[in-house]
Amino acid sequence: MHIIDSHCHIDRVDLDQFGGSIDSMLAQAKELSVKEFLCVCIDLEHFDEVFSLAKNHAQIYASVGVHPTEQEGKDPTVDELLALADDDNIIAIGETGLDYFHVKKETADWQRDRFRRHIAASNQSAKPMIIHTREAKQDTIKIMTEEKANAGVMHCFSEDWETAKAALDLGFYISFSGIITFKSAQALREVAQKVPADRLLVETDAPYLTPVPNRGRPNSPAYTYYVAQKLAEIRGVSIEEIASTTTENFNRLFFSK
Repeated sequence: MHIIDSHCHIDRVDLDQFGGSIDSMLAQAKELSVKEFLCVCIDLEHFDEVFSLAKNHAQIYASVGVHPTEQEGKDPTVDELLALADDDNIIAIGETGLDYFHVKKETADWQRDRFRRHIAASNQSAKPMIIHTREAKQDTIKIMTEEKANAGVMHCFSEDWETAKAALDLGFYISFSGIITFKSAQALREVAQKVPADRLLVETDAPYLTPVPNRGRPNSPAYTYYVAQKLAEIRGVSIEEIASTTTENFNRLFFSK
């Protein structure tokens, strides 16, 4: 069985909790059949660390982008994003998007401008986007539509079916995290039942959002196994089928030109 963590932040995982090294963490993940990882960039100040992980480990890929809530660091131009993305180890643009939970909509013009720049970089580089949206679903879909965003994933999806359907109609994939294992997430589990099999991805968003049965402890990319396990239960299929389907989907999204 082969599972891919389609979104994690390995550079931010407390390795002391998982054997003390990248290699030990990767070995633990392999024991749970999690064998590839997309390490996602959230600011340019730490881009070199993310890039280095991908360069030095064949099973780790990387992205380049600035998270919508990051305000203190460098805010890249389209050309700067394109220059940093010009490497085979960088397979995606982001994470990017809108977040009105941390930033009020009325003061978020800079966030919307940044999102548009990331979409332009994705379109010009032909590298898919990783989109974060929180309490901003309408504006997120609106800007995606206006800027003709056409490839990528709605990561750590936690919105309603209407939003999922709108993203699917634009050609995007939907990625589910450990949130689907939480008792409070019944509505999200209903969304996870409806997403077409060929648009599903799984992730941890580690070190955040640890899934049951390890909720309350540090998260690891290894725990993508438990996300896949829960998704299989929700959809009434085997975990082997979810692993195969989501691996095929990941490869189609990020490596099919």
